[in-house]
Amino acid sequence: QTRSLLGVFEEDAAAISNYINQLFQAMHRIYDAQNELSAATHLTSKLLKEYEKQRFPLGGDDEVMTSTLQQFAKVIDELSSCHAVLSTQLADAMMFPITQFKERDLKEILTLKEVFQIASNDHDAAITRYSRLSKRKENEKIKAEVTEDVYTSRKKQHQTMMHYFCALNTLQYKKKISLLEPLLGYMQAQISFFKMGSENLTEQLEEFLTNIGTSVQNVRREMDCEVENMQQTIEDLELASDPLYLPDPDPTKFPAHRNLTRKAGYLNARNKTGLVSSSWERQFYFTQGGNLMSQARGDVAGGLVMDIDNCSVMAVDCEDRRYCFQITSFDGKKSSILQAESKKDYEEWICTINNISKQIYLSENPEEIAARVNQSALEAVTPSPSFQQRHESMRPAVQSRPPAARTSSTGSLGSDSANLSALSLDSLVAPDTPIQFDIISPVSEDLPGQAKSSGQSGRRTNPFGESGGSKPETEDSILHQLFIVRFLGSMEVRSDESPDVVYETMRQILAARAIHNVFRMTESHLLVTCDCLKLIDPQTQVTRLRFPLPNVVLYATHQENKRLFGFVLRTSGGRVESRQTSICYIFESNNEGEKICDSVGLAKQIALHAELDRKASEKQKEIDRVKEKQQKELNKQKQIEKDLEEQSRLIAASSRSNQSSTEGQFVVLSSSQSEDSDLGEDGKKKRESE
Repeated sequence: QTRSLLGVFEEDAAAISNYINQLFQAMHRIYDAQNELSAATHLTSKLLKEYEKQRFPLGGDDEVMTSTLQQFAKVIDELSSCHAVLSTQLADAMMFPITQFKERDLKEILTLKEVFQIASNDHDAAITRYSRLSKRKENEKIKAEVTEDVYTSRKKQHQTMMHYFCALNTLQYKKKISLLEPLLGYMQAQISFFKMGSENLTEQLEEFLTNIGTSVQNVRREMDCEVENMQQTIEDLELASDPLYLPDPDPTKFPAHRNLTRKAGYLNARNKTGLVSSSWERQFYFTQGGNLMSQARGDVAGGLVMDIDNCSVMAVDCEDRRYCFQITSFDGKKSSILQAESKKDYEEWICTINNISKQIYLSENPEEIAARVNQSALEAVTPSPSFQQRHESMRPAVQSRPPAARTSSTGSLGSDSANLSALSLDSLVAPDTPIQFDIISPVSEDLPGQAKSSGQSGRRTNPFGESGGSKPETEDSILHQLFIVRFLGSMEVRSDESPDVVYETMRQILAARAIHNVFRMTESHLLVTCDCLKLIDPQTQVTRLRFPLPNVVLYATHQENKRLFGFVLRTSGGRVESRQTSICYIFESNNEGEKICDSVGLAKQIALHAELDRKASEKQKEIDRVKEKQQKELNKQKQIEKDLEEQSRLIAASSRSNQSSTEGQFVVLSSSQSEDSDLGEDGKKKRESE
């Protein structure tokens, strides 16, 4: 019965322990929440006090807002103090009693239970040993030890059991105390907190809160009115901006502005990732003075991409992209390929960079000057954009143009007008001369007889210098200089005696490109040798054009823009048969115009000296041949004289032998006479000569 009743009490103690643990966790959450509320309230008060120290980018110094928040901070600080007091009371009156019951009383029950179990096991073991004593052979010493062991274990079990049972009975009372005392402390702490709150919330504070509520309602009404106005503005903007949502708007409705000296917008930049692979990155680009800047999303400021003063810009073809253009720095060491989002942006970017490269932005009214420069270009010349349409489009335009237009436009070029004052422009370039913008030789187009030369220009040039099956034309040339150039255009000229021809051709070609929106320029490698000038495709190494060096009669660079250079090529034939024509080719280089002209001049000097050396060598060879012929004749004459002397010595020796032997002489003479009679007249003569 005792064991059964003990099991009931132990089951009850386990249930109490489980329930008290759950209640302790709940009350601990209340305590933690109160501590967090107290700390959060204190932090809120601290932040409100620091509002006046904040510097908001869009907020001004609002003294009313600052004083209002200071008043709130004062009230919340008092509430924070009340919450701190409440946290202390909860710790003392609620958490301490239940913690004591959980940590002391329940653990004491568990300890006594373990001690009682050990004592009970020891008593059972002692009884078992006592029961095993033999009745036949009794050992008094062993019997005494076992009896003493049974006595001690029974006493220990009885004492432990009494303390354990007493603790279980006491637990029923402590359970009630541990449940009611923490709840009582919690309620008393809350009542004390609410009393402190009612003392702090006075009528003056209630009036303050009422005024603040009214102000909040007024601000809300203002916000609603502003939101309504903004919604109306958004609807109007959506209606007006509907055509601009197209990625490539209609150029007739939204024409490109060509007089800009500042431009900003998103562009795609091409980045090389390998020998033949590349990637595109979208960034925001903008011009700042004479610099092109870019700014990635999230960056605070932009970074320098390139100095575009005196740079060159041209449209390029990309296999996988449209609206691409290339910017090359003035020294040619840096270039970037960019892609615009629309044709309008594409043209505006090219025009803007072209205007900046001329340093128009440094003037007081840059857009006005840019407009005046473009207008003067319009008045200067109106050439045909393609070589095939020259007769259809150029001649009517020239006939309808007033004669004074050419003179007025040349005056705007500054330094060029002074050079052209002594020579009529019409004597340099014919008024109806077409302009060619692509690399197609006008000579080969007009003359069928030039097919052979044009066929030679299509031969591939091996970049590694290997000849393959045939010997290169420039293999023996001592001068090989390569330059990167871009073809601007070419046109036929009337004179090839003055550099003014090149200057006037440059002016007309640049003006024609600006008028007809011809931005594309073909990039090539110009190879200068002692025999010719070659335009080589940089990708395929195919020779596009070949200019024999003797036919290059004139070359010059622009007086102000040293990147521009040109040369005049004199050819036989043209649009009129059996007449020599002169064609001026204009190129743009990477700030190497003077170097190219110097290289061409050096090549012509080397070619001249080579020609003089060749003629001198041929003359020397002719002299050597004459001397060699005379020496052969002299040697032949000496050989004949030597043979005659040898024959004389033989005759003398023969005479001496005849005198020594008369008989022998007689026999010889007889035989000789008989032989002479047999030989006849011819034999006699031969004998006499011998």
